Amino acid sequence: MSEKIGIMVCGHGSRDEGAVTEFARVAKGLRKLMPETPVEYGYLEFATPIIRDGLDALRDQGVTRILAVPGMLFAAGHVKNDIPSVLNTYAAKNADVTIELGKELGIDPKMIRAAGARIQQTLDAASNDVPLEETMLVVVGRGASDPDANGNVAKVMRLLWEGFGFGWGETVYSGVTFPLVEPGLEHAARLGFKRIVVFPYFLFTGVLINRIYEHTDRVAARHTGIEFIKAPYLNDHPQVIETFKERAEQILTGDTAMNCGACKYRTQVLGFEDQVGLAQESHHHHVEGIGTGDNHSHDHGHSHDHTHDDGHDHSHEHGHHPYPHADHPLGPKTLK
Repeated sequence: MSEKIGIMVCGHGSRDEGAVTEFARVAKGLRKLMPETPVEYGYLEFATPIIRDGLDALRDQGVTRILAVPGMLFAAGHVKNDIPSVLNTYAAKNADVTIELGKELGIDPKMIRAAGARIQQTLDAASNDVPLEETMLVVVGRGASDPDANGNVAKVMRLLWEGFGFGWGETVYSGVTFPLVEPGLEHAARLGFKRIVVFPYFLFTGVLINRIYEHTDRVAARHTGIEFIKAPYLNDHPQVIETFKERAEQILTGDTAMNCGACKYRTQVLGFEDQVGLAQESHHHHVEGIGTGDNHSHDHGHSHDHTHDDGHDHSHEHGHHPYPHADHPLGPKTLK
């Protein structure tokens, strides 16, 4: 029997209907770029279809080799543990398909161009009387309990800072790590720049995007002599879709290795030494498909007391190693 290839885009999921709609648009954009290849999508939690549903849909179309692409910017716990666990469990029960996981979107020139385009459209819409050297860029990352992923956001900021020629650049986070948005912007406001551009380096909308903009407004109200402008997030920029396409194609060429040189699960990263060898398992089975539309209400008997690796606004008591700086005075709590 000849091999039939299909693509599975694996998202995190959100309670926000807009975020789910935007993620689906990315999958549809990928179908347009690769019309000969079946493309499906699914989520770890809080939205439907779940990943298993997307895998089933590909099998129903006769797909025998599935190229799974993480729909996430960086490789924190979801990419390193949760998605592989879901895919491995499915593959073990369905011997008629081969499933191969690709790399996260990561630091890529196309992603930087997409980010640059979002920032540029914001600058174009603002008044032109503030030069770039008197403008500061603040990039907001989602935040993770993995310093490797957090460091990648800082690298994105530096590439954008130098690329545009801003006067200064800083990185803040929406949760889990520090500094958070409000204290970070308060610090930025003391540096003497006339304009501060706040850019959420996020793929999709959601409650955190709204809170980032709200916290920006709070700081702006206290510093009326500074112009704060809010840039849009990445969304379905064509360069983002192109990066998804490339990640799928790289599976076929064998270029799927993540940069694990500073991964807390595989080497003793300063301050995270006890997390080497953390078991690869997913903890999202109890919230698959729950969160939007008809599935919004749920009662699964789990406590919601701490925040997850990628900073979304829920939590579970399910054995993740504790974040060593959980009591840091500058955070890290998810934006409220």
